[in-house]
Amino acid sequence: MKYRSTRGNAQVLESAEAIIAGIAEDGGLFIPTELPEINHDFLKSLLSATYQKCAEKILGQFLTDYTPAELKQCIEKAYGNSKFDTALIAPLQSFADHDNILELWHGPTSAFKDMALQLLPQLMSTALVKTGEKSEIVILVATSGDTGKAALEGFKDVDQIRIMVFYPKAGVSKIQRQQMVTQTGENVAVAAVTGNFDDAQTGVKRIFNDIAFNEMLKSQGFQLSSANSINWGRLVPQIVYYFNSYVQMVSNNKIKLGDPINFVVPTGNFGNILAGFYAKCMGLPINKLVCASNANNVLTDFLRTGIYNRQRDFFKTITPSMDILISSNLERLLYHIGGGDSKQICSWMSQLAEVGSYNVGADYLTKIQSTFWAGWADDKQTAAKIKAVYEQHNYIIDTHTAVAWQVADEYKQITEDTTPTIIVSTASPYKFNDSVLDALAIDKKNADEFDLLDTLAKYNSAPIPIGLANLRTAKVLHQQICTKEDMINIVKTVL
Repeated sequence: MKYRSTRGNAQVLESAEAIIAGIAEDGGLFIPTELPEINHDFLKSLLSATYQKCAEKILGQFLTDYTPAELKQCIEKAYGNSKFDTALIAPLQSFADHDNILELWHGPTSAFKDMALQLLPQLMSTALVKTGEKSEIVILVATSGDTGKAALEGFKDVDQIRIMVFYPKAGVSKIQRQQMVTQTGENVAVAAVTGNFDDAQTGVKRIFNDIAFNEMLKSQGFQLSSANSINWGRLVPQIVYYFNSYVQMVSNNKIKLGDPINFVVPTGNFGNILAGFYAKCMGLPINKLVCASNANNVLTDFLRTGIYNRQRDFFKTITPSMDILISSNLERLLYHIGGGDSKQICSWMSQLAEVGSYNVGADYLTKIQSTFWAGWADDKQTAAKIKAVYEQHNYIIDTHTAVAWQVADEYKQITEDTTPTIIVSTASPYKFNDSVLDALAIDKKNADEFDLLDTLAKYNSAPIPIGLANLRTAKVLHQQICTKEDMINIVKTVL
Protein backbone atom coordinates (compact mmCIF):
# COMPACT_ATOMS: atom_id res chain seq x y z
CA MET A 1 0.00 0.00 0.00
CA LYS A 2 1.25 3.48 -0.94
CA TYR A 3 0.67 6.89 0.64
CA ARG A 4 0.04 10.28 -0.94
CA SER A 5 -0.72 13.82 0.21
CA THR A 6 -4.20 15.19 0.81
CA ARG A 7 -3.11 18.26 -1.18
CA GLY A 8 -2.30 16.49 -4.40
CA ASN A 9 1.39 16.68 -5.17
CA ALA A 10 3.01 13.80 -7.04
CA GLN A 11 4.85 12.44 -3.99
CA VAL A 12 3.88 8.78 -3.40
CA LEU A 13 5.66 6.90 -0.62
CA GLU A 14 5.84 3.56 1.13
CA SER A 15 4.46 3.63 4.67
CA ALA A 16 7.97 3.57 6.20
CA GLU A 17 8.93 6.66 4.17
CA ALA A 18 5.69 8.45 5.10
CA ILE A 19 6.24 7.72 8.79
CA ILE A 20 9.75 9.18 8.68
CA ALA A 21 8.58 12.28 6.78
CA GLY A 22 5.61 12.92 9.07
CA ILE A 23 4.06 15.52 6.80
CA ALA A 24 4.00 15.76 3.00
CA GLU A 25 6.22 18.16 1.05
CA ASP A 26 3.22 20.32 0.10
CA GLY A 27 2.06 20.67 3.71
CA GLY A 28 -0.66 18.05 3.32
CA LEU A 29 -1.21 14.91 5.36
CA PHE A 30 -0.38 11.42 4.14
CA ILE A 31 -3.33 9.14 3.44
CA PRO A 32 -3.41 5.58 2.05
CA THR A 33 -4.03 5.32 -1.68
CA GLU A 34 -6.70 2.73 -0.91
CA LEU A 35 -8.52 1.53 2.20
CA PRO A 36 -8.37 -2.18 3.03
CA GLU A 37 -11.64 -4.02 3.54
CA ILE A 38 -12.23 -6.79 6.05
CA ASN A 39 -14.95 -9.45 6.07
CA HIS A 40 -16.89 -11.41 8.69
CA ASP A 41 -14.23 -14.12 8.88
CA PHE A 42 -11.50 -11.56 9.54
CA LEU A 43 -13.54 -10.05 12.35
CA LYS A 44 -14.25 -13.51 13.76
CA SER A 45 -10.53 -14.27 13.78
CA LEU A 46 -10.00 -11.40 16.24
CA LEU A 47 -12.29 -12.88 18.89
CA SER A 48 -9.58 -15.01 20.47
CA ALA A 49 -6.72 -12.61 19.70
CA THR A 50 -4.70 -10.69 22.28
CA TYR A 51 -4.42 -6.93 21.81
CA GLN A 52 -0.98 -7.49 20.32
CA LYS A 53 -2.23 -10.07 17.83
CA CYS A 54 -5.12 -7.81 16.89
CA ALA A 55 -2.60 -5.02 16.23
CA GLU A 56 -0.56 -7.32 13.99
CA LYS A 57 -3.61 -8.17 11.90
CA ILE A 58 -4.89 -4.57 11.55
CA LEU A 59 -1.54 -2.88 11.00
CA GLY A 60 -0.60 -5.55 8.50
CA GLN A 61 -3.42 -4.23 6.31
CA PHE A 62 -1.85 -0.75 6.15
CA LEU A 63 1.91 -1.11 6.66
CA THR A 64 2.49 -3.58 3.86
CA ASP A 65 6.17 -2.73 3.38
CA TYR A 66 6.91 -3.93 6.94
CA THR A 67 7.44 -7.68 7.16
CA PRO A 68 5.23 -9.66 9.58
CA ALA A 69 8.32 -10.25 11.72
CA GLU A 70 9.13 -6.53 11.83
CA LEU A 71 5.58 -5.62 12.83
CA LYS A 72 5.50 -8.33 15.49
CA GLN A 73 8.74 -7.07 17.00
CA CYS A 74 7.55 -3.44 17.00
CA ILE A 75 4.26 -4.37 18.64
CA GLU A 76 5.87 -6.57 21.29
CA LYS A 77 8.26 -3.75 22.26
CA ALA A 78 5.39 -1.25 22.41
CA TYR A 79 2.90 -3.24 24.46
CA GLY A 80 5.11 -5.76 26.25
CA ASN A 81 7.60 -5.58 29.13
CA SER A 82 4.83 -4.56 31.57
CA LYS A 83 4.62 -1.08 30.06
CA PHE A 84 0.84 -1.28 30.47
CA ASP A 85 -0.62 -2.13 33.87
CA THR A 86 -3.10 -4.66 32.45
CA ALA A 87 -2.59 -7.57 30.08
CA LEU A 88 -5.71 -6.47 28.17
CA ILE A 89 -3.91 -3.19 27.27
CA ALA A 90 -7.26 -1.42 26.65
CA PRO A 91 -9.92 -3.05 28.87
CA LEU A 92 -13.65 -2.47 28.48
CA GLN A 93 -15.78 -1.68 31.55
CA SER A 94 -19.54 -2.16 31.38
CA PHE A 95 -22.24 -0.72 33.63
CA ALA A 96 -25.84 -1.56 34.40
CA ASP A 97 -27.24 1.28 32.30
CA HIS A 98 -25.63 -0.20 29.18
CA ASP A 99 -22.81 2.31 29.00
CA ASN A 100 -19.49 0.71 28.11
CA ILE A 101 -16.23 2.49 28.86
CA LEU A 102 -13.05 1.80 26.88
CA GLU A 103 -10.13 2.57 29.20
CA LEU A 104 -7.24 3.77 27.05
CA TRP A 105 -5.10 5.07 29.90
CA HIS A 106 -3.28 2.03 31.26
CA GLY A 107 0.05 2.91 29.60
CA PRO A 108 3.15 4.54 31.12
CA THR A 109 1.85 8.14 30.94
CA SER A 110 -1.79 7.38 31.90
CA ALA A 111 -3.34 8.75 28.70
CA PHE A 112 -4.68 7.32 25.44
CA LYS A 113 -1.74 8.77 23.54
CA ASP A 114 0.35 5.85 24.84
CA MET A 115 -1.67 3.51 22.63
CA ALA A 116 0.06 5.01 19.59
CA LEU A 117 3.15 6.69 21.01
CA GLN A 118 4.60 3.51 22.44
CA LEU A 119 4.42 2.04 18.94
CA LEU A 120 5.39 5.01 16.71
CA PRO A 121 9.04 5.10 17.90
CA GLN A 122 9.36 1.40 17.09
CA LEU A 123 7.83 1.89 13.64
CA MET A 124 10.09 4.86 12.99
CA SER A 125 13.27 3.17 14.17
CA THR A 126 12.49 0.18 11.95
CA ALA A 127 11.71 2.53 9.06
CA LEU A 128 15.11 4.23 9.38
CA VAL A 129 16.82 0.86 8.97
CA LYS A 130 14.51 -0.25 6.12
CA THR A 131 15.01 2.92 4.10
CA GLY A 132 18.70 3.38 4.83
CA GLU A 133 18.04 6.93 6.07
CA LYS A 134 21.22 8.42 7.51
CA SER A 135 19.89 11.77 8.72
CA GLU A 136 19.15 12.36 12.36
CA ILE A 137 15.36 12.64 12.69
CA VAL A 138 14.12 15.61 14.71
CA ILE A 139 10.60 15.09 16.08
CA LEU A 140 8.71 18.34 16.68
CA VAL A 141 5.58 18.10 18.82
CA ALA A 142 2.93 20.65 19.74
CA THR A 143 0.88 19.34 22.63
CA SER A 144 -2.28 20.25 24.49
CA GLY A 145 -1.00 18.08 27.33
CA ASP A 146 -1.05 14.31 26.88
CA THR A 147 0.76 13.93 23.54
CA GLY A 148 3.85 15.69 24.85
CA LYS A 149 4.63 13.34 27.72
CA ALA A 150 3.62 10.24 25.76
CA ALA A 151 5.90 11.23 22.88
CA LEU A 152 8.79 12.11 25.18
CA GLU A 153 8.48 8.80 26.99
CA GLY A 154 8.21 6.84 23.75
CA PHE A 155 11.15 8.48 21.99
CA LYS A 156 13.58 9.05 24.87
CA ASP A 157 17.06 7.73 24.10
CA VAL A 158 15.97 6.19 20.79
CA ASP A 159 18.95 6.05 18.42
CA GLN A 160 19.07 8.52 15.50
CA ILE A 161 16.06 10.48 16.78
CA ARG A 162 15.73 13.68 18.80
CA ILE A 163 12.45 15.05 20.14
CA MET A 164 11.34 18.58 21.05
CA VAL A 165 7.99 19.27 22.68
CA PHE A 166 6.21 22.63 22.85
CA TYR A 167 3.25 23.07 25.22
CA PRO A 168 1.04 26.08 26.05
CA LYS A 169 2.43 27.62 29.25
CA ALA A 170 -0.96 28.08 30.93
CA GLY A 171 -2.90 25.47 28.97
CA VAL A 172 -2.07 22.12 30.60
CA SER A 173 -2.85 20.60 33.98
CA LYS A 174 -0.26 20.74 36.76
CA ILE A 175 0.34 17.01 36.48
CA GLN A 176 0.73 17.21 32.69
CA ARG A 177 3.27 20.02 33.05
CA GLN A 178 5.21 18.15 35.72
CA GLN A 179 5.31 15.05 33.52
CA MET A 180 6.96 17.01 30.71
CA VAL A 181 9.39 19.27 32.57
CA THR A 182 10.86 16.33 34.52
CA GLN A 183 11.39 14.16 31.43
CA THR A 184 14.74 12.42 31.34
CA GLY A 185 16.62 11.39 28.19
CA GLU A 186 19.71 12.57 26.32
CA ASN A 187 17.72 13.35 23.18
CA VAL A 188 14.75 15.32 24.59
CA ALA A 189 13.91 19.01 24.93
CA VAL A 190 10.80 20.74 26.26
CA ALA A 191 9.67 24.38 26.06
CA ALA A 192 6.58 26.27 27.19
CA VAL A 193 4.92 28.61 24.67
CA THR A 194 3.28 31.85 25.81
CA GLY A 195 -0.13 31.23 24.22
CA ASN A 196 -2.61 28.45 23.69
CA PHE A 197 -2.29 25.09 21.92
CA ASP A 198 -3.19 26.56 18.53
CA ASP A 199 -0.26 28.98 18.92
CA ALA A 200 2.10 26.07 19.61
CA GLN A 201 0.66 24.03 16.75
CA THR A 202 0.88 26.98 14.35
CA GLY A 203 4.50 27.53 15.36
CA VAL A 204 5.40 23.90 14.64
CA LYS A 205 3.65 24.02 11.26
CA ARG A 206 5.57 27.18 10.33
CA ILE A 207 8.84 25.42 11.08
CA PHE A 208 7.82 22.44 8.93
CA ASN A 209 6.84 24.73 6.07
CA ASP A 210 9.96 26.95 6.24
CA ILE A 211 11.79 25.68 3.14
CA ALA A 212 15.03 27.57 3.79
CA PHE A 213 15.22 26.36 7.38
CA ASN A 214 14.59 22.77 6.34
CA GLU A 215 17.28 22.99 3.66
CA MET A 216 19.71 24.31 6.27
CA LEU A 217 18.83 21.43 8.61
CA LYS A 218 19.31 18.94 5.78
CA SER A 219 22.79 20.30 5.11
CA GLN A 220 23.58 19.70 8.80
CA GLY A 221 22.31 16.11 8.68
CA PHE A 222 18.87 16.66 10.25
CA GLN A 223 15.35 15.89 8.99
CA LEU A 224 12.17 17.10 10.67
CA SER A 225 9.30 14.75 11.45
CA SER A 226 6.27 14.69 13.71
CA ALA A 227 4.76 12.60 16.50
CA ASN A 228 1.43 14.42 16.43
CA SER A 229 -1.47 12.63 14.77
CA ILE A 230 -0.62 14.39 11.52
CA ASN A 231 1.95 11.55 11.26
CA TRP A 232 0.31 8.45 9.79
CA GLY A 233 2.44 6.26 12.06
CA ARG A 234 0.79 7.93 15.03
CA LEU A 235 -2.76 7.65 13.67
CA VAL A 236 -2.82 4.09 12.32
CA PRO A 237 -2.20 2.34 15.69
CA GLN A 238 -5.35 3.99 17.02
CA ILE A 239 -7.50 2.03 14.55
CA VAL A 240 -6.60 -1.11 16.48
CA TYR A 241 -8.52 -0.34 19.67
CA TYR A 242 -11.76 0.22 17.79
CA PHE A 243 -11.57 -3.36 16.52
CA ASN A 244 -10.32 -4.72 19.84
CA SER A 245 -13.09 -3.07 21.86
CA TYR A 246 -15.70 -4.35 19.40
CA VAL A 247 -14.60 -7.95 19.86
CA GLN A 248 -14.50 -7.40 23.64
CA MET A 249 -18.18 -6.42 23.37
CA VAL A 250 -18.85 -9.69 21.52
CA SER A 251 -16.82 -11.77 23.98
CA ASN A 252 -18.65 -10.13 26.90
CA ASN A 253 -22.03 -11.01 25.32
CA LYS A 254 -22.97 -7.35 24.93
CA ILE A 255 -23.53 -7.78 21.19
CA LYS A 256 -23.42 -10.51 18.56
CA LEU A 257 -20.72 -10.56 15.90
CA GLY A 258 -21.91 -8.31 13.09
CA ASP A 259 -24.16 -6.12 15.26
CA PRO A 260 -23.60 -2.36 14.91
CA ILE A 261 -22.25 -0.20 17.74
CA ASN A 262 -21.68 3.51 18.39
CA PHE A 263 -18.52 5.18 19.69
CA VAL A 264 -18.52 8.47 21.60
CA VAL A 265 -15.11 10.15 21.50
CA PRO A 266 -13.87 13.26 23.35
CA THR A 267 -12.22 15.09 20.50
CA GLY A 268 -9.81 17.99 20.01
CA ASN A 269 -7.47 17.45 17.06
CA PHE A 270 -9.83 14.88 15.44
CA GLY A 271 -7.24 12.10 15.20
CA ASN A 272 -8.84 9.76 17.75
CA ILE A 273 -12.29 9.80 16.18
CA LEU A 274 -10.81 9.71 12.67
CA ALA A 275 -9.25 6.35 13.54
CA GLY A 276 -12.81 5.17 14.19
CA PHE A 277 -13.81 6.44 10.76
CA TYR A 278 -11.04 4.36 9.16
CA ALA A 279 -12.23 1.32 11.12
CA LYS A 280 -15.76 1.88 9.79
CA CYS A 281 -14.47 2.27 6.23
CA MET A 282 -12.64 -1.06 6.60
CA GLY A 283 -15.87 -2.80 7.53
CA LEU A 284 -16.13 -2.65 11.33
CA PRO A 285 -19.90 -2.44 12.05
CA ILE A 286 -19.98 1.13 13.37
CA ASN A 287 -23.31 2.93 13.23
CA LYS A 288 -22.41 6.41 14.52
CA LEU A 289 -19.24 8.17 15.61
CA VAL A 290 -20.25 10.81 18.15
CA CYS A 291 -17.83 13.72 18.45
CA ALA A 292 -17.81 15.20 21.97
CA SER A 293 -16.34 18.68 22.47
CA ASN A 294 -15.95 21.17 25.30
CA ALA A 295 -16.74 24.91 25.16
CA ASN A 296 -14.22 25.22 22.32
CA ASN A 297 -16.89 23.60 20.19
CA VAL A 298 -15.62 24.38 16.71
CA LEU A 299 -16.04 20.74 15.69
CA THR A 300 -19.60 20.55 17.00
CA ASP A 301 -20.55 23.59 14.94
CA PHE A 302 -18.80 22.19 11.87
CA LEU A 303 -20.43 18.76 12.07
CA ARG A 304 -23.83 20.40 12.48
CA THR A 305 -23.52 23.15 9.86
CA GLY A 306 -20.65 22.34 7.48
CA ILE A 307 -19.01 25.66 8.39
CA TYR A 308 -15.60 25.52 10.05
CA ASN A 309 -14.87 28.84 11.76
CA ARG A 310 -11.91 29.25 14.08
CA GLN A 311 -12.63 32.96 14.49
CA ARG A 312 -14.18 32.67 17.94
CA ASP A 313 -13.37 33.13 21.60
CA PHE A 314 -10.90 30.64 23.03
CA PHE A 315 -11.81 29.14 26.40
CA LYS A 316 -9.50 27.62 28.98
CA THR A 317 -11.44 24.69 30.40
CA ILE A 318 -11.05 21.78 32.81
CA THR A 319 -10.59 19.60 29.71
CA PRO A 320 -7.34 21.18 28.42
CA SER A 321 -6.55 18.41 25.93
CA MET A 322 -9.58 19.57 23.94
CA ASP A 323 -8.81 23.30 24.12
CA ILE A 324 -8.18 23.42 20.37
CA LEU A 325 -9.68 25.53 17.56
CA ILE A 326 -7.75 24.11 14.59
CA SER A 327 -8.31 20.36 14.18
CA SER A 328 -5.63 19.20 11.78
CA ASN A 329 -6.97 15.71 11.04
CA LEU A 330 -10.25 17.03 9.68
CA GLU A 331 -8.34 17.49 6.43
CA ARG A 332 -8.03 13.72 6.05
CA LEU A 333 -11.76 13.21 6.59
CA LEU A 334 -12.65 15.82 3.97
CA TYR A 335 -10.30 14.16 1.48
CA HIS A 336 -12.00 10.79 1.87
CA ILE A 337 -15.54 12.18 1.96
CA GLY A 338 -14.90 14.15 -1.23
CA GLY A 339 -13.38 11.25 -3.15
CA GLY A 340 -9.85 12.66 -3.18
CA ASP A 341 -10.50 16.19 -4.46
CA SER A 342 -7.14 17.72 -3.55
CA LYS A 343 -7.85 21.07 -5.23
CA GLN A 344 -10.88 21.53 -3.02
CA ILE A 345 -8.85 20.58 0.07
CA CYS A 346 -6.18 23.14 -0.83
CA SER A 347 -8.85 25.80 -1.28
CA TRP A 348 -10.43 25.14 2.11
CA MET A 349 -7.11 25.00 3.94
CA SER A 350 -6.07 28.29 2.31
CA GLN A 351 -9.36 29.87 3.40
CA LEU A 352 -8.82 28.60 6.94
CA ALA A 353 -5.31 30.10 7.05
CA GLU A 354 -6.22 33.41 5.41
CA VAL A 355 -9.73 34.26 6.67
CA GLY A 356 -10.23 31.70 9.45
CA SER A 357 -13.18 29.76 8.03
CA TYR A 358 -14.57 27.65 5.19
CA ASN A 359 -17.89 26.08 4.23
CA VAL A 360 -17.97 22.56 2.78
CA GLY A 361 -21.55 22.88 1.49
CA ALA A 362 -24.63 20.70 1.73
CA ASP A 363 -23.38 17.67 -0.24
CA TYR A 364 -20.27 17.17 1.89
CA LEU A 365 -22.22 17.82 5.08
CA THR A 366 -24.83 15.18 4.24
CA LYS A 367 -22.11 12.59 3.67
CA ILE A 368 -20.35 13.54 6.91
CA GLN A 369 -23.55 13.42 8.96
CA SER A 370 -24.33 9.91 7.72
CA THR A 371 -21.52 8.79 10.04
CA PHE A 372 -20.93 11.61 12.54
CA TRP A 373 -23.04 13.28 15.23
CA ALA A 374 -21.74 16.02 17.51
CA GLY A 375 -22.41 17.62 20.86
CA TRP A 376 -20.56 19.53 23.56
CA ALA A 377 -20.51 20.08 27.31
CA ASP A 378 -19.37 23.05 29.37
CA ASP A 379 -17.32 22.81 32.57
CA LYS A 380 -20.40 22.82 34.81
CA GLN A 381 -21.96 19.90 32.95
CA THR A 382 -18.62 18.09 32.92
CA ALA A 383 -18.22 18.36 36.68
CA ALA A 384 -21.82 17.29 37.26
CA LYS A 385 -21.28 14.18 35.15
CA ILE A 386 -18.18 13.18 37.14
CA LYS A 387 -20.21 13.44 40.35
CA ALA A 388 -23.21 11.58 38.89
CA VAL A 389 -21.11 8.69 37.57
CA TYR A 390 -19.37 8.32 40.92
CA GLU A 391 -22.67 8.31 42.82
CA GLN A 392 -24.31 5.85 40.43
CA HIS A 393 -21.41 3.48 39.73
CA ASN A 394 -18.70 4.17 42.34
CA TYR A 395 -16.43 4.81 39.35
CA ILE A 396 -14.28 7.90 38.88
CA ILE A 397 -13.69 9.35 35.43
CA ASP A 398 -11.49 12.20 34.25
CA THR A 399 -12.89 15.43 32.83
CA HIS A 400 -12.49 14.48 29.15
CA THR A 401 -14.28 11.18 29.64
CA ALA A 402 -17.03 13.08 31.46
CA VAL A 403 -17.55 15.27 28.39
CA ALA A 404 -17.97 12.15 26.27
CA TRP A 405 -20.38 10.57 28.78
CA GLN A 406 -22.48 13.75 28.92
CA VAL A 407 -22.67 13.96 25.13
CA ALA A 408 -23.49 10.24 24.92
CA ASP A 409 -26.50 10.81 27.16
CA GLU A 410 -27.55 13.80 25.07
CA TYR A 411 -27.23 11.80 21.85
CA LYS A 412 -29.43 8.99 23.17
CA GLN A 413 -32.06 11.42 24.43
CA ILE A 414 -32.27 13.43 21.21
CA THR A 415 -32.04 10.58 18.69
CA GLU A 416 -33.63 7.75 20.72
CA ASP A 417 -30.93 5.54 19.20
CA THR A 418 -30.62 2.33 21.26
CA THR A 419 -27.51 1.01 19.49
CA PRO A 420 -24.98 -0.34 22.06
CA THR A 421 -22.44 2.39 22.79
CA ILE A 422 -18.78 2.57 23.78
CA ILE A 423 -17.58 5.75 25.48
CA VAL A 424 -13.87 6.27 24.82
CA SER A 425 -12.07 7.13 28.07
CA THR A 426 -8.90 9.01 27.22
CA ALA A 427 -7.11 9.68 30.53
CA SER A 428 -6.76 8.52 34.10
CA PRO A 429 -8.65 10.75 36.55
CA TYR A 430 -5.38 11.14 38.46
CA LYS A 431 -4.02 13.32 35.63
CA PHE A 432 -6.72 15.89 36.38
CA ASN A 433 -7.07 15.32 40.11
CA ASP A 434 -7.67 18.98 40.94
CA SER A 435 -10.74 19.28 38.70
CA VAL A 436 -12.02 15.79 39.59
CA LEU A 437 -11.86 16.49 43.33
CA ASP A 438 -13.68 19.79 42.79
CA ALA A 439 -16.39 17.94 40.87
CA LEU A 440 -16.75 15.44 43.72
CA ALA A 441 -16.94 18.32 46.23
CA ILE A 442 -14.00 16.90 48.19
CA ASP A 443 -12.06 19.37 50.35
CA LYS A 444 -8.54 19.82 48.95
CA LYS A 445 -7.23 21.74 51.99
CA ASN A 446 -4.80 23.80 49.90
CA ALA A 447 -2.85 20.63 49.07
CA ASP A 448 -0.33 20.48 46.21
CA GLU A 449 -0.89 18.32 43.16
CA PHE A 450 0.90 15.35 44.71
CA ASP A 451 -1.09 15.43 47.91
CA LEU A 452 -4.16 15.57 45.69
CA LEU A 453 -3.14 12.23 44.17
CA ASP A 454 -3.30 10.70 47.64
CA THR A 455 -6.62 12.36 48.36
CA LEU A 456 -8.21 11.06 45.16
CA ALA A 457 -6.83 7.58 45.84
CA LYS A 458 -9.00 7.40 48.96
CA TYR A 459 -12.10 7.49 46.74
CA ASN A 460 -10.88 5.78 43.60
CA SER A 461 -10.80 1.99 43.34
CA ALA A 462 -7.89 2.22 40.87
CA PRO A 463 -4.47 2.89 42.44
CA ILE A 464 -2.28 5.88 41.59
CA PRO A 465 -0.33 5.04 38.41
CA ILE A 466 3.35 4.49 39.14
CA GLY A 467 4.45 7.08 36.58
CA LEU A 468 2.40 9.79 38.32
CA ALA A 469 3.37 8.75 41.83
CA ASN A 470 7.06 9.05 40.92
CA LEU A 471 6.63 12.69 39.84
CA ARG A 472 6.67 13.73 43.49
CA THR A 473 10.45 13.39 43.69
CA ALA A 474 11.33 13.97 40.03
CA LYS A 475 13.76 16.81 39.27
CA VAL A 476 12.68 19.65 36.96
CA LEU A 477 14.98 19.51 33.94
CA HIS A 478 13.30 21.79 31.38
CA GLN A 479 12.49 25.46 32.07
CA GLN A 480 12.58 27.15 28.66
CA ILE A 481 9.77 29.59 27.77
CA CYS A 482 9.30 31.18 24.34
CA THR A 483 6.80 32.90 22.06
CA LYS A 484 5.43 31.08 19.02
CA GLU A 485 7.64 33.31 16.84
CA ASP A 486 10.75 32.24 18.75
CA MET A 487 10.10 28.49 18.54
CA ILE A 488 12.34 28.18 15.48
CA ASN A 489 15.24 29.66 17.45
CA ILE A 490 14.67 27.13 20.24
CA VAL A 491 15.04 24.38 17.63
CA LYS A 492 18.24 25.96 16.31
CA THR A 493 19.70 26.31 19.79
CA VAL A 494 18.90 22.75 20.84
CA LEU A 495 20.33 21.25 17.65
